[in-house]
Amino acid sequence: MPNFKYIALDNKQQPVNGRLDQPDRASAIATLVKQGLRPISLHEVTLGSQFSFDFRKYIKTRKVKPDSLVMMTRQLSAMIGAGVPILRSLNSLQAHAEDPALQNVLSSVIKDVQGGVAFGDALAKHPETFNDIYVNMVRAGEAAGILDEILKRLAYQQEKNSSMLKKVRGAMAYPTVIFCVTIIAFFGLMIFIIPQIGKILTDLGGPNAHLPGITLFMLAISHLIVNFWYLIFPAIGGSIYGVIHYLHTPRGRSQFHHLIINVPGVGPIVRKVAVARFARTFSALMGAGVAVLECLRVTARAMGNVVYEEALNDAAKQVKNGKQLSAVIAANPLFPAIVPQMLAVGEETGQTDAVLVKVADFYEEEVDNSINSISSIIEPVIIVLMGSMVGLIAASVMLPIAQLSTSIQQ
Repeated sequence: MPNFKYIALDNKQQPVNGRLDQPDRASAIATLVKQGLRPISLHEVTLGSQFSFDFRKYIKTRKVKPDSLVMMTRQLSAMIGAGVPILRSLNSLQAHAEDPALQNVLSSVIKDVQGGVAFGDALAKHPETFNDIYVNMVRAGEAAGILDEILKRLAYQQEKNSSMLKKVRGAMAYPTVIFCVTIIAFFGLMIFIIPQIGKILTDLGGPNAHLPGITLFMLAISHLIVNFWYLIFPAIGGSIYGVIHYLHTPRGRSQFHHLIINVPGVGPIVRKVAVARFARTFSALMGAGVAVLECLRVTARAMGNVVYEEALNDAAKQVKNGKQLSAVIAANPLFPAIVPQMLAVGEETGQTDAVLVKVADFYEEEVDNSINSISSIIEPVIIVLMGSMVGLIAASVMLPIAQLSTSIQQ
């Protein structure tokens, strides 16, 4: 009996893949329909193709660059706004896309749309490129007939998120580089310089020379690193791997996020970034016509912080039970007073998306100011730390030399 390979959508519009044995194509389609599935792709599998090996499943595909996605979204918005059909717009974008990863994604989306899949559902098959916010806003735009306006909102939101992320990464780049250089310099001194200095001091003062405690401490560290490097470096690497692995677990991620929002200096910036992201994302979804509960759930998944994700999921439950969102947010200390106040204004005037945009703009500016302040503080702190390390090493060298010279004079 012929074997058919199929791709179908279930009642929740989720893709389902599988195979079934039926005497012909019509019977296969009828069987899928009886199962509550809507066939998208159906073709007979020959004996040879059953044992074919698809290497593409085992090749890690490149991710679409954020800038490429923003540009594609803006261009698609302009083309749809000008009355160009969606398929023609997608084909044009795919033909002129410079990012190979984006070309591959658009090619797959085009095939799905040609097969009768809704545009939003076709995008949902590529979660690594189009997140929940993107997909839900596109679906809302399709339903309301304002897809061009929704895509314009999406592009603007992505630009803002990308800009804020770049600023945070830029602020962390300098201290990260200095920290790495400091670590490399420390091990370089301990492995190559300190042993030579210790040899010189021993030659000058003899094996029984009395050396200062700081010098003995530095020599002991150097001796430990030089003679037991095969244990120390694997231990350091294993510890780093273990910490990273733990932070990727749900419990580790939750503990880290709870910790980071309470760290002096860093915590306030993390909170402001989270509030700005909440306001921008929730505003975009509300403006697209997405229901409040769905807005809260999607925004929670997009926060990137477990603490705020849990807070928004809890808010969704309370709103579902009949409470006003502004009252729920006001009771949560994670959100500053201005957020529930502006939400209350939005609920009264029916312009929640508009007032939250102002909140997002305000906190994004606050993030900029905080990052600039932290950057101006980090540089002198790092200089002091590096100077202290250099001073410690210099003291461990100069003190015994001064003692030896005094002994020689006597």
